[in-house]
Amino acid sequence: MCDDERLASMGNARRLRDQKRWYDANFDEELLRERAQAERICHQFNAFDPGDEEGRRTLLAHMFSELGEGATVLPPLYVDYGYNCRVGEGTFINRGAYLMDGAPITIGDHVFIGPGCGMYTAEHPLTVEERNQGLERALPITIEDDVWIGGNVVILPGVTIGRGSVIGAHSTVTRDVPAGVVAVGSPCRVVRAITPDDAPSDKEAEDEA
Repeated sequence: MCDDERLASMGNARRLRDQKRWYDANFDEELLRERAQAERICHQFNAFDPGDEEGRRTLLAHMFSELGEGATVLPPLYVDYGYNCRVGEGTFINRGAYLMDGAPITIGDHVFIGPGCGMYTAEHPLTVEERNQGLERALPITIEDDVWIGGNVVILPGVTIGRGSVIGAHSTVTRDVPAGVVAVGSPCRVVRAITPDDAPSDKEAEDEA
């Protein structure tokens, strides 16, 4: 991309991004301002007094497009924009999450997310010349209701994880995961379905007591 083309594209990058097309992520002034603002809000959130839950929630509600009732997000948290993040009711996001929300990241209700989770919507060209120009595109990530994601899981662009599924710790999720399964590994693969037999039994509860 020459200088004239880059100048012509300034201000159009957000439109191209939202259309899931290749765009200039590194030189567009509007996107740079938005990322800087999100970084400032994350810094504020991460520095809040641990006892000020109301203040932290107010800040998140201002930054996210949706923050459901009873949702909990523990610091530190990192985002690119924030306004592309939707978090449902009763969801819990443990420490160290990075929500790279160039495209929408939609997290449903009652989702459990372990520490160190990375959700990355951005992808770059495989070809060196275009990659070095700063081109990227962003594809949405969707986590449906009642999903449990273990610690240090990476979720790549365009992935949907189906309702009620469980993702094992340290997995790298490169493709969609259907509902109601256990999936683990790098790349993440379905191991088996979740069945009623997986519910804790009364005997197990008595033994633990």
